[in-house]
Amino acid sequence: MSIKFKPLADRVLIEPSPVEQKTVSGIIIPDTAKEKPLKGTVVAAGSGKKDEPMTVKKGDIVLYGQYSGTEIKIDGSTYLIMRESDIYGLF
Repeated sequence: MSIKFKPLADRVLIEPSPVEQKTVSGIIIPDTAKEKPLKGTVVAAGSGKKDEPMTVKKGDIVLYGQYSGTEIKIDGSTYLIMRESDIYGLF
């Protein structure tokens, strides 16, 4: 997928993983009980700061905090934009 959006400095654009619809045992989870995903795929990354190059790149699967980032819509899809420091680690 190609997006015409380039994050600046140490910001990262992330596509959140799909929300779980069912539990492992097959119980359907209602919308009110669904948890926000904490995992996603880096869609685009800035070039980093002068003294801090970026460590994540496009295609990386990352773990981030529950309240990290800001939701934005681009071409009808929802993404999160956050600073690289809001990312806890890579899978």
